[in-house]
Amino acid sequence: MLKTEIKRIHKESREVYGRPRIVMALQKQGCECGKERVARLMREEGLQGHQRKRYNPYSTDSNHGFSIAPNVLASYGPVSAPDEVWVADITYIRVAEGWVYLAAILDLYSRKIVGWSMSSRIDTELTRTALRRAIKTRRAPQLHHSDRGSQYASDAYQKELKAYGITPSMSRSGNPYDNATMESFFGTLKAEEVRGQTYSSGHEARTAIFSYIETFYNTWRIHTSLPGGDTPIGLEANFFQEKENTNTVTPPTQRETVSH
Repeated sequence: MLKTEIKRIHKESREVYGRPRIVMALQKQGCECGKERVARLMREEGLQGHQRKRYNPYSTDSNHGFSIAPNVLASYGPVSAPDEVWVADITYIRVAEGWVYLAAILDLYSRKIVGWSMSSRIDTELTRTALRRAIKTRRAPQLHHSDRGSQYASDAYQKELKAYGITPSMSRSGNPYDNATMESFFGTLKAEEVRGQTYSSGHEARTAIFSYIETFYNTWRIHTSLPGGDTPIGLEANFFQEKENTNTVTPPTQRETVSH
Protein backbone atom coordinates (compact mmCIF):
# COMPACT_ATOMS: atom_id res chain seq x y z
CA MET A 1 0.00 0.00 0.00
CA LEU A 2 2.85 2.40 0.79
CA LYS A 3 4.50 1.65 -2.54
CA THR A 4 1.23 2.43 -4.32
CA GLU A 5 0.94 5.77 -2.52
CA ILE A 6 4.59 6.64 -3.27
CA LYS A 7 4.08 5.88 -6.97
CA ARG A 8 0.93 8.02 -7.02
CA ILE A 9 2.68 11.00 -5.43
CA HIS A 10 5.67 10.62 -7.74
CA LYS A 11 3.44 10.55 -10.82
CA GLU A 12 1.36 13.54 -9.71
CA SER A 13 4.56 15.50 -9.10
CA ARG A 14 5.41 15.13 -12.79
CA GLU A 15 8.03 12.62 -11.65
CA VAL A 16 10.19 15.40 -10.19
CA TYR A 17 9.85 14.59 -6.46
CA GLY A 18 12.76 12.82 -4.84
CA ARG A 19 12.76 11.13 -1.43
CA PRO A 20 12.60 14.33 0.74
CA ARG A 21 9.47 15.75 -0.90
CA ILE A 22 7.74 12.37 -1.08
CA VAL A 23 8.33 11.94 2.67
CA MET A 24 6.83 15.41 3.25
CA ALA A 25 3.84 14.60 1.02
CA LEU A 26 3.20 11.38 2.95
CA GLN A 27 3.44 13.21 6.27
CA LYS A 28 0.89 15.78 5.07
CA GLN A 29 -1.50 12.86 4.53
CA GLY A 30 -0.88 11.61 8.06
CA CYS A 31 1.35 8.73 6.98
CA GLU A 32 4.36 8.52 9.29
CA CYS A 33 7.25 6.65 7.71
CA GLY A 34 11.03 6.86 7.87
CA LYS A 35 13.03 8.48 5.10
CA GLU A 36 15.22 5.36 4.78
CA ARG A 37 12.17 3.19 4.20
CA VAL A 38 10.81 5.56 1.53
CA ALA A 39 14.22 5.66 -0.16
CA ARG A 40 14.36 1.84 -0.22
CA LEU A 41 10.87 1.50 -1.65
CA MET A 42 11.62 4.10 -4.31
CA ARG A 43 14.74 2.19 -5.35
CA GLU A 44 12.74 -1.03 -5.56
CA GLU A 45 10.23 0.69 -7.85
CA GLY A 46 12.90 2.47 -9.91
CA LEU A 47 11.64 5.91 -8.87
CA GLN A 48 13.85 8.95 -8.46
CA GLY A 49 13.52 12.70 -8.42
CA HIS A 50 14.67 14.85 -11.28
CA GLN A 51 18.17 16.07 -10.52
CA ARG A 52 18.57 19.81 -10.74
CA LYS A 53 21.59 21.01 -12.69
CA ARG A 54 23.52 24.13 -11.86
CA TYR A 55 21.69 27.08 -13.38
CA ASN A 56 23.60 30.02 -14.79
CA PRO A 57 21.34 33.07 -14.60
CA TYR A 58 20.65 35.14 -17.67
CA SER A 59 21.96 38.65 -17.14
CA THR A 60 20.20 41.43 -18.99
CA ASP A 61 22.16 44.29 -20.49
CA SER A 62 22.89 46.92 -17.84
CA ASN A 63 24.90 49.19 -20.16
CA HIS A 64 22.34 51.93 -20.55
CA GLY A 65 21.77 55.52 -19.53
CA PHE A 66 18.82 54.97 -17.20
CA SER A 67 18.95 55.71 -13.49
CA ILE A 68 19.76 52.83 -11.14
CA ALA A 69 17.79 52.28 -7.94
CA PRO A 70 19.70 51.37 -4.75
CA ASN A 71 19.61 47.81 -3.43
CA VAL A 72 16.95 48.26 -0.75
CA LEU A 73 16.27 44.53 -0.50
CA ALA A 74 19.79 43.82 0.83
CA SER A 75 18.92 45.50 4.13
CA TYR A 76 15.15 45.04 4.12
CA GLY A 77 14.86 42.27 6.71
CA PRO A 78 12.37 39.38 6.96
CA VAL A 79 9.27 39.48 4.77
CA SER A 80 6.19 38.86 6.91
CA ALA A 81 3.21 39.02 4.53
CA PRO A 82 2.10 38.49 0.93
CA ASP A 83 2.42 41.48 -1.43
CA GLU A 84 5.12 43.05 0.69
CA VAL A 85 8.11 42.37 -1.59
CA TRP A 86 8.09 41.19 -5.20
CA VAL A 87 11.19 40.10 -7.09
CA ALA A 88 11.41 40.06 -10.90
CA ASP A 89 13.69 38.73 -13.59
CA ILE A 90 13.88 37.40 -17.17
CA THR A 91 15.05 34.07 -18.57
CA TYR A 92 15.16 32.49 -22.01
CA ILE A 93 13.65 29.27 -23.39
CA ARG A 94 14.68 27.54 -26.61
CA VAL A 95 12.10 26.99 -29.35
CA ALA A 96 12.50 25.68 -32.88
CA GLU A 97 12.65 29.15 -34.38
CA GLY A 98 15.14 30.49 -31.82
CA TRP A 99 14.29 31.81 -28.36
CA VAL A 100 11.35 33.10 -26.39
CA TYR A 101 11.76 35.12 -23.21
CA LEU A 102 9.94 34.70 -19.92
CA ALA A 103 9.55 37.62 -17.50
CA ALA A 104 8.26 36.57 -14.10
CA ILE A 105 7.40 38.25 -10.79
CA LEU A 106 7.58 36.27 -7.55
CA ASP A 107 6.11 37.12 -4.14
CA LEU A 108 9.00 36.80 -1.69
CA TYR A 109 6.75 35.74 1.20
CA SER A 110 4.94 32.82 -0.43
CA ARG A 111 7.22 32.13 -3.45
CA LYS A 112 4.11 32.39 -5.63
CA ILE A 113 4.56 33.55 -9.23
CA VAL A 114 2.10 36.45 -9.22
CA GLY A 115 2.66 37.67 -12.77
CA TRP A 116 4.46 36.49 -15.89
CA SER A 117 4.62 37.06 -19.63
CA MET A 118 6.39 35.55 -22.64
CA SER A 119 7.53 37.09 -25.91
CA SER A 120 9.99 36.61 -28.74
CA ARG A 121 11.28 40.10 -27.90
CA ILE A 122 13.21 40.94 -24.75
CA ASP A 123 12.07 44.51 -24.21
CA THR A 124 10.34 46.73 -21.66
CA GLU A 125 6.89 45.67 -22.89
CA LEU A 126 7.71 42.10 -21.83
CA THR A 127 8.37 43.14 -18.23
CA ARG A 128 5.54 45.70 -18.11
CA THR A 129 3.05 43.03 -19.19
CA ALA A 130 4.17 40.75 -16.35
CA LEU A 131 3.84 43.64 -13.87
CA ARG A 132 0.37 44.61 -15.09
CA ARG A 133 -0.83 41.02 -14.83
CA ALA A 134 0.44 40.85 -11.26
CA ILE A 135 -1.19 44.14 -10.29
CA LYS A 136 -4.47 43.06 -11.86
CA THR A 137 -4.99 40.28 -9.34
CA ARG A 138 -2.86 41.42 -6.38
CA ARG A 139 -2.31 44.34 -4.06
CA ALA A 140 0.69 46.48 -5.09
CA PRO A 141 3.75 45.60 -2.97
CA GLN A 142 5.90 47.95 -0.94
CA LEU A 143 9.10 46.90 -2.73
CA HIS A 144 9.97 45.64 -6.23
CA HIS A 145 13.45 44.14 -6.70
CA SER A 146 15.12 43.32 -10.03
CA ASP A 147 18.46 43.43 -11.78
CA ARG A 148 19.77 46.58 -13.49
CA GLY A 149 18.66 45.61 -16.98
CA SER A 150 17.18 48.25 -19.24
CA GLN A 151 13.84 46.40 -19.22
CA TYR A 152 13.47 47.31 -15.52
CA ALA A 153 15.47 50.55 -15.37
CA SER A 154 13.64 52.14 -18.32
CA ASP A 155 11.65 55.31 -17.74
CA ALA A 156 8.46 53.51 -18.81
CA TYR A 157 8.84 50.70 -16.26
CA GLN A 158 9.90 53.01 -13.44
CA LYS A 159 6.97 55.32 -14.20
CA GLU A 160 4.64 52.35 -13.85
CA LEU A 161 6.13 51.42 -10.46
CA LYS A 162 5.76 55.01 -9.28
CA ALA A 163 2.13 55.13 -10.38
CA TYR A 164 1.38 52.18 -8.09
CA GLY A 165 3.43 53.63 -5.22
CA ILE A 166 6.01 50.83 -5.40
CA THR A 167 9.61 51.44 -4.25
CA PRO A 168 12.17 50.07 -6.76
CA SER A 169 15.27 48.12 -5.70
CA MET A 170 18.04 46.76 -7.95
CA SER A 171 20.85 44.23 -7.56
CA ARG A 172 24.45 45.30 -7.24
CA SER A 173 26.41 45.54 -10.47
CA GLY A 174 27.78 42.17 -11.62
CA ASN A 175 26.00 40.22 -8.88
CA PRO A 176 22.78 38.63 -10.18
CA TYR A 177 22.63 36.38 -7.09
CA ASP A 178 21.30 39.35 -5.12
CA ASN A 179 18.07 38.08 -6.68
CA ALA A 180 18.68 34.51 -5.56
CA THR A 181 15.03 33.54 -4.97
CA MET A 182 14.04 34.49 -8.49
CA GLU A 183 17.05 32.68 -9.90
CA SER A 184 16.07 29.64 -7.84
CA PHE A 185 12.63 29.62 -9.47
CA PHE A 186 14.14 29.74 -12.95
CA GLY A 187 16.50 26.91 -12.03
CA THR A 188 13.56 24.84 -10.80
CA LEU A 189 11.56 25.62 -13.95
CA LYS A 190 14.46 24.59 -16.19
CA ALA A 191 14.99 21.35 -14.24
CA GLU A 192 11.38 20.26 -13.79
CA GLU A 193 9.64 21.49 -16.95
CA VAL A 194 12.05 22.56 -19.68
CA ARG A 195 14.63 19.79 -19.02
CA GLY A 196 16.85 20.93 -21.87
CA GLN A 197 14.22 20.38 -24.55
CA THR A 198 13.48 22.58 -27.54
CA TYR A 199 9.80 23.41 -27.89
CA SER A 200 8.37 23.21 -31.40
CA SER A 201 6.98 26.75 -31.23
CA GLY A 202 6.45 29.73 -28.98
CA HIS A 203 2.83 28.62 -28.54
CA GLU A 204 3.90 25.19 -27.27
CA ALA A 205 6.37 26.81 -24.87
CA ARG A 206 3.71 29.19 -23.49
CA THR A 207 1.25 26.32 -23.00
CA ALA A 208 3.86 24.28 -21.13
CA ILE A 209 4.96 27.19 -18.93
CA PHE A 210 1.34 28.09 -18.13
CA SER A 211 0.63 24.52 -17.07
CA TYR A 212 3.77 24.34 -14.93
CA ILE A 213 3.27 27.66 -13.12
CA GLU A 214 -0.49 27.76 -12.69
CA THR A 215 -1.41 24.11 -12.15
CA PHE A 216 1.72 22.76 -10.49
CA TYR A 217 4.28 25.23 -9.07
CA ASN A 218 1.85 27.69 -7.44
CA THR A 219 -0.84 25.25 -6.40
CA TRP A 220 0.51 21.74 -5.90
CA ARG A 221 4.32 21.59 -5.61
CA ILE A 222 5.81 21.17 -2.14
CA HIS A 223 8.27 24.00 -1.37
CA THR A 224 10.89 22.93 1.16
CA SER A 225 11.70 26.62 1.80
CA LEU A 226 8.16 27.25 3.09
CA PRO A 227 6.94 26.31 6.59
CA GLY A 228 5.80 22.71 6.67
CA GLY A 229 6.63 22.25 3.00
CA ASP A 230 3.53 24.21 2.04
CA THR A 231 2.50 25.36 -1.42
CA PRO A 232 2.48 29.10 -2.28
CA ILE A 233 -1.31 29.20 -2.49
CA GLY A 234 -1.63 27.12 0.69
CA LEU A 235 0.70 29.40 2.66
CA GLU A 236 -1.19 32.52 1.56
CA ALA A 237 -4.54 30.91 2.39
CA ASN A 238 -3.28 30.10 5.90
CA PHE A 239 -1.92 33.64 6.31
CA PHE A 240 -5.23 35.31 5.46
CA GLN A 241 -7.21 32.81 7.52
CA GLU A 242 -5.06 33.52 10.59
CA LYS A 243 -5.38 37.24 9.95
CA GLU A 244 -9.16 36.94 9.73
CA ASN A 245 -9.27 34.92 12.95
CA THR A 246 -7.12 37.53 14.71
CA ASN A 247 -9.32 40.39 13.54
CA THR A 248 -12.51 38.65 14.61
CA VAL A 249 -13.36 39.86 18.08
CA THR A 250 -15.87 37.78 20.00
CA PRO A 251 -18.00 40.07 22.18
CA PRO A 252 -18.13 39.17 25.88
CA THR A 253 -21.18 37.36 27.14
CA GLN A 254 -23.68 39.86 28.43
CA ARG A 255 -25.46 38.86 31.61
CA GLU A 256 -29.10 39.61 31.77
CA THR A 257 -29.86 42.13 34.50
CA VAL A 258 -33.05 41.46 36.41
CA SER A 259 -34.69 44.38 38.15
CA HIS A 260 -36.52 43.73 41.35
